[in-house]
Amino acid sequence: PQNVLQMNVTNNNYANPNNLTFEEIKILGLLQEPVSVTVLQNSNVQNFSHNITYDPVNKVNNNRKTGMKNLWIALIQGLQLKLGKSYSLRWTLGTSVNEKYDCHPGLNASKGKCEQLGCVWTEDTSNLDVPYCHYNGPDNSYSVADVKYTSSGVTANLTFNKSNLKAYENSTLPISTLRLEVKYHKNHMLQFKIYDYANERYEVPVPLNLPESPESTVKNRLYDVTVQNKPFGIQIRRRSTGTVIWDSQLPTFTFSDMFIQISTRLASQYLFGFGETEHTMFRRDMNWHTWGMFTRDQPPGYKLNSYGVHPFYLGLEEDSNAHGVLLLNSNAMDVTFQPTPALTYRTTGGILDFYMVLGPTPELVVQEYTALIGRPVMPPYWALGFQLCRYGYENDTEIAKLVEEMKAAGIPYDVQYADIDYMERQLDFTLNPRFTGLPDLIKKIQEEGMRFILILDPAISGNETDYPAFTRGLEKDVFIKWPNTDDIIYAKVWPDLPNVEVNDSLAWETQVELYRAYAALPDFFRNSTTEWWMREITEVYSNPHNASRSLKFDGLWIDMNEPASFVNGAVGGCRNQQLNFPPYVPRKSDHCCKQFKRFGSVCFKDTSPVLFSESCVRHFTVLFVLIPLVSSPTCNPSALRNITKERGIVVTRSTYPSSGKWSGHWLGDNTAAWNQLDKSIIGTSIQPITNLFHTGADICGFFGDSEYELCARWMELGAFYPYSRNHNGKGSKRQDPVAWNSTFEEISRKVLNIRYTLLPYLYTLMYKANAHGSTVVRPLLHEFVEDKTTWEIYKQFLWGPALLISPVLEQGAVAVNAYLPNARWYDYHTDEYIGFRGQFRNLPSPLGHINLHIRGGYILAQQSPANTTFYSRKNPLALTVALNDSQLAEGQLYWDDGVRIDAYEDSVYLLTSFTAHQNVLEIKVLHHGYADPNNLKFTQIKILGVTSNIREVTVLQNGEAIQSPHVVSYNSQKQVLEITRLELELGKDYTLQWS
Repeated sequence: PQNVLQMNVTNNNYANPNNLTFEEIKILGLLQEPVSVTVLQNSNVQNFSHNITYDPVNKVNNNRKTGMKNLWIALIQGLQLKLGKSYSLRWTLGTSVNEKYDCHPGLNASKGKCEQLGCVWTEDTSNLDVPYCHYNGPDNSYSVADVKYTSSGVTANLTFNKSNLKAYENSTLPISTLRLEVKYHKNHMLQFKIYDYANERYEVPVPLNLPESPESTVKNRLYDVTVQNKPFGIQIRRRSTGTVIWDSQLPTFTFSDMFIQISTRLASQYLFGFGETEHTMFRRDMNWHTWGMFTRDQPPGYKLNSYGVHPFYLGLEEDSNAHGVLLLNSNAMDVTFQPTPALTYRTTGGILDFYMVLGPTPELVVQEYTALIGRPVMPPYWALGFQLCRYGYENDTEIAKLVEEMKAAGIPYDVQYADIDYMERQLDFTLNPRFTGLPDLIKKIQEEGMRFILILDPAISGNETDYPAFTRGLEKDVFIKWPNTDDIIYAKVWPDLPNVEVNDSLAWETQVELYRAYAALPDFFRNSTTEWWMREITEVYSNPHNASRSLKFDGLWIDMNEPASFVNGAVGGCRNQQLNFPPYVPRKSDHCCKQFKRFGSVCFKDTSPVLFSESCVRHFTVLFVLIPLVSSPTCNPSALRNITKERGIVVTRSTYPSSGKWSGHWLGDNTAAWNQLDKSIIGTSIQPITNLFHTGADICGFFGDSEYELCARWMELGAFYPYSRNHNGKGSKRQDPVAWNSTFEEISRKVLNIRYTLLPYLYTLMYKANAHGSTVVRPLLHEFVEDKTTWEIYKQFLWGPALLISPVLEQGAVAVNAYLPNARWYDYHTDEYIGFRGQFRNLPSPLGHINLHIRGGYILAQQSPANTTFYSRKNPLALTVALNDSQLAEGQLYWDDGVRIDAYEDSVYLLTSFTAHQNVLEIKVLHHGYADPNNLKFTQIKILGVTSNIREVTVLQNGEAIQSPHVVSYNSQKQVLEITRLELELGKDYTLQWS
């Protein structure tokens, strides 16, 4: 009989003295998983605490030439079957909970609908998250033919072989023949693409940095690829370990016009990425969660898909290796995580175009990924300074008063913003009569070394009689229209109608209906739109009609660019039912949205001209791609840089892979609440996985009134966001550093002075991100991946490899339970070696104190702080040398003028290395393309962890001792050597020796 193992004793003339037992049995060649095993002896059930291990990844009969069906392996352990006794083992094949893949992932699943799809309905009330409707067995609907393996990749044809099976209810039949292409682009990177070769389908036009032809070699590739047949699947193994990191031979694969689905097993439960949604841990929860990915105007909230889409994940393998996977698809989609571990992608169109990078470390994964999609932008130096903004400034006088109060309080502060208040009725490119003094204010603060940023929303009112931006947009034909007509698709965003008195006390929906104008949305796929946008921005900067109204901004803040809409889809609703009610609606905000044309974004329409191909494609496939276009300084073309003649910054709310090449990002309209603090660390830590390195949350919260302790702790944390901005919303009370009391001012001044002191180190990290893709805010696991404790840590983070930040995140706390990984750590504030490692400790953290630790083995460049970076950049430099256990340390300083466009690309920069070994510090210039006009000098060097008493320090150049007025101080208790009154010129080589 099937599924039975009979163990019969045929001769029993010997009794083994060792009482041997069979403890495990391996069964090869199973078609399904054994979900239960029963052991009988003389027809009596034997009670053993055995367990079943089912391995669906390591398969037998996996022969690429014969095309034989893949069979699986089961291992039964914990048996106690005595040698000399007869037994019968019987197993039941089926689908265990973790192997259930959802066959009806949408709403309103039922037994009838499930069975119409050829699937099995099993109700499991013990775990409501487990899908009731699941596939029956491992087979999917596609088989493989014409598989060809070459030195540069694999090709194959996929054939649909179940003509009566729909891809999903109400959807069209799966496409009958598909093409698979696998390209071994580099030794660490491959692409696998599945598409309909008989019919052109939309492919995302974001340019990737790929070699013209594959550059990998058979000998040096980090991966092996196998195409599996009956059913179709792709298996990718890491060659060095044999770990399977992608295995899609699963029943879910289907490919129809508006419903594409593919699943893969994962190498472990540790998965990171898939932005932009708010979630409760850095790693993703694999316990049956589905997350929608579709851009819209949605403030952060649990499982609420928000402003950006990043279908990329970083996966850890059990042996601490790491890899990353990008799905380049811009359709509405969702992903389901299940504890198998596995994930399932579902998308409403396009193709499946995957890119995998093999690391093998988390940091290398990010470097390889950003090499593919584009390195993050290099911000100007001033953009690393502290920034202030508020929606709800009454007039320019209020802003001017704030600037003076901050200056009087001596709180470092570089950038002031104006939100939509400065516009007349929130119309882009206009000036509100209450802000007529803004041009002069901008000029004044710029003369004092500060910078100014304006907001722009890409939504243009169509209800004006004299509005050049709209008139010229019509002339240039820049606005999105309904297909096959000249009718503009109108949304409602922020612009108000003319001649109305807005009553803010009315319900929001009523205000939108009564006061908001019809807003046309620019189509940034058109070259004419880029030219139009450039002209409008230029006229704001240098008003040709009235120069006194010119707003000389230094950067631009792009909001509402999902694109957002305050009405469902469009004014008057959406016209195309098929696109706005697709067969499958990806999971979104409320988990049960009944219509795809949703509040927060615009309708889908049939076609939209795409400048990349000059062909027409469905608009719903390209919505995400508007984002990098509208936020790119070069697409308009180089609008900001051409106007200001400096690097500048663009800060964008909505993002997609490659957006970080052009812009920074803030995490959106958060809330003034304690639970937002750790979520901001998660969000900021995830952004480097998406190539957005200049990132941060609104300090003290956007919605609601912040309270004193919360805002003070948030200022301490926010001082270590790469993008450090305090910003809140209209109607909430002020929360800037001078809105509280003198103690709050001191807390802010103290922590921001630390930030400004460390800006040379932070700027160097930004250079390394821009040049090499190294992370700035760095999760602990990136540096200590061998330590699995770090895989779970998200309430602490690093700046680069060297500075550990452990903030207080809970109300009333005066200590923080921090983990110090296995390295030598020094307290930043006291310079002392802390004396422990590889463990959690409760560290005192009274209000006004944030725990910072410098990692042994690294050297941090520093500079005396000032009220703005314009002045701090003139101040003396310093070094902190933190020796490791071997008395070694190293570091670098990148320096340029802080604003030049393409300083690195044009080699107009200075790069200096610092290397400490035992009792010698070498300062060596690696690249000398820039001479700072301020004649900067290193005047102080602190060396931490010097174990012997030091009495003398010698300064050498070119091997010869030189005169130096320095003073030496050694603290034997702290083991700190401090050298002051040095005069080491930036841009020259030196050697320091101590004895």
